[in-house]
Amino acid sequence: MPLLLVLLFIIVPIAELALLIQVGQAIGVWWTVLILIADAMLGSYLLRSQGRLAWRRFNEALASGRLPHKEVVDGVLVIFGGVLLLTPGFITDIFGLLFLFPPTRVVLRRLLVRRGALRLVGAMPGTARPPRSDPYAGNGHPRDIEGSAVDIDPPPPPR
Repeated sequence: MPLLLVLLFIIVPIAELALLIQVGQAIGVWWTVLILIADAMLGSYLLRSQGRLAWRRFNEALASGRLPHKEVVDGVLVIFGGVLLLTPGFITDIFGLLFLFPPTRVVLRRLLVRRGALRLVGAMPGTARPPRSDPYAGNGHPRDIEGSAVDIDPPPPPR
């Protein structure tokens, strides 16, 4: 895995630079810069709008009592796509758009979950203990539901 990351951090910038040079030679430097600026503006707009939508869906899932598995993955993909779109270059922009557009994001989410790249495990508070309805749960002794107490020390004699 570290070798893959090193290769990505070396190969992707070299490929981006080569593509930028080719596009700049084909359509001109200023048009290339203008496309990159417009692309970054589009990326920031999509990141803001899709990020808000993902956040709202996350909160709605929590409010309805569901674990927000899908919403968390969507939020991660939106953030990752926004970062890729804000990074200058055409290759990262293509991948960023794939992560930000809802139809392709659904496909990517399913692919990542199916491949096991994202595993979300949920737990509710209190699920690690035995249910409270069983009075003998835990150590095998009955629980004292009433909360009565026994005074072990006798009261001191009056003076």
